[in-house]
Amino acid sequence: MKILSAAQMREVDRLTTEEFGIPGQLLMEAAAGRTVEAIEKRFGSMTSRRVLIVSGRGNNGGDGAAIARLFLARGANVKLLLIGRITDARGETLSNLEILKALASTDKSGPGLVEIETADQFRVQASSQLYDVVVDAIFGTGLTRPASGIFEEVIDFLNQLRDLTPVVAVDVPSGAASDSADLIGPTVRAHLTVTFTAPKIANVLTPASDCSGEVIVAPIGSPEALIESSGSQLTLVDGAMVGAWLTRSRRSPHANKGSVGKVLVIAGSRGKTGAACLVGEAALRAGCGLVTVATAKSSQPVLASRLIPECITESLDETPEGTVAREAVERALGFAAERDVLALGPGIGSSEESTRSFVRSVVESRQRPMVLDADALNALAPWAADLRGTPELPLILTPHPMEMSRLAGKRIEEVVRSRVEIARAFATEHFVILVLKGSHTVIAAPDGEVYVNPTGNAGMATGGSGDVLTGIIAGLLAQKPDDPIGATIAAVYLHGIAGDIAASRVGTRAMIATDISAHLGDAFIEVGGDEERLVR
Repeated sequence: MKILSAAQMREVDRLTTEEFGIPGQLLMEAAAGRTVEAIEKRFGSMTSRRVLIVSGRGNNGGDGAAIARLFLARGANVKLLLIGRITDARGETLSNLEILKALASTDKSGPGLVEIETADQFRVQASSQLYDVVVDAIFGTGLTRPASGIFEEVIDFLNQLRDLTPVVAVDVPSGAASDSADLIGPTVRAHLTVTFTAPKIANVLTPASDCSGEVIVAPIGSPEALIESSGSQLTLVDGAMVGAWLTRSRRSPHANKGSVGKVLVIAGSRGKTGAACLVGEAALRAGCGLVTVATAKSSQPVLASRLIPECITESLDETPEGTVAREAVERALGFAAERDVLALGPGIGSSEESTRSFVRSVVESRQRPMVLDADALNALAPWAADLRGTPELPLILTPHPMEMSRLAGKRIEEVVRSRVEIARAFATEHFVILVLKGSHTVIAAPDGEVYVNPTGNAGMATGGSGDVLTGIIAGLLAQKPDDPIGATIAAVYLHGIAGDIAASRVGTRAMIATDISAHLGDAFIEVGGDEERLVR
């Protein structure tokens, strides 16, 4: 699904009203309804339970007032604390606040509605009793500067309450800038965020996304066509997207091992055969029919003794240090000519000029799509201006931030701070698919589209996890070489799902890279359904 900026979201709302006749009041009512539904699904019915809603005077506060009214209709005990005065509100927000005020004045069992003007007043009102849920509806997507004054103190108090009570943010946690992955100031740390129509940048990119907790994207009536035509070049990957790719790439009932893809892996060196084993097994478990792992000559016997028996091994000329030598180029290209995809890099070493020359020659002379990782990326850093991928011979690069900094010639702090922008610029300039790894890995395509992956967990921060990803990408691409970006997106998402399944069974602390490969089949079934179990 598309990730929208604040300006794009405002435009979608405007066109929803002007072109489709859906008024703002109806959109606000739908937003409130979806929020109430999400809260009760996560935390149970609020009937006879206490709900505290903290609202601002903008549209987010109008959502808060409508949420208060809907909870009241469900029999909840509701208190709304408005930071400011009702008379300062406008439009639909003013209408919803006035309705709530009328209910409060005519029904003693109705909502408590209190206008808050000082932080001390807020603390007294907010701590007068314990609540079953707290709803943050102070700021919406329009905030661009740090919260200060009373708002800063209110946010700090809500973050103290979260240790006692679930906190739910409306659209984005208050204090977050919708268009920024960075935290610009004090920000509510929610357990759950219900965002409307489409996710926002602050909902999905770290570190800001850490404040959103679980994110639910709630449709409120804007036509999908408006979202798709918003101009956004940022997409959040989801299970439906990957499931559709799995359907398109599913093997025929009459498939044979030659028809579902063949992968060549060039990896490993003296003392580093483990990386080659991880790539080879992952490529095979990703569903391709044949995997050959080629490595430096002295490492082949070790590799053959450790690699799963389903993989083939081959040897390549080596340097005295036990890394692949430049003299191996012709033999390596001969192997690659008989396969559909070549994965190059993990564990081959990059300190020897002979090995670096081998990598450059193989990439420049390639006749097959290539996945480049680890030492192959280091051997090519800084990236040459004239080295480009093509639609027929795509290059898929999978750097972590330090490798990205070497490739692009940028400081690692800049890479971490501007992951989307740097990945997009590099991918479009060099016509490559770039997978910038990390929490919420981003995949940048040559046409400028960037995809954000939501799967995975901290247990995957372990040696070899990236090698497994390289193998999965190569294995999926071999099965559908006409869709390299789709294969890459699916591989990153499924890699994360396999890691999540592994974490649920062995825990994040004990997880190792082979656990990810071991649970890849479960990931295919979770995303692709029962059709992944048996081909009919």
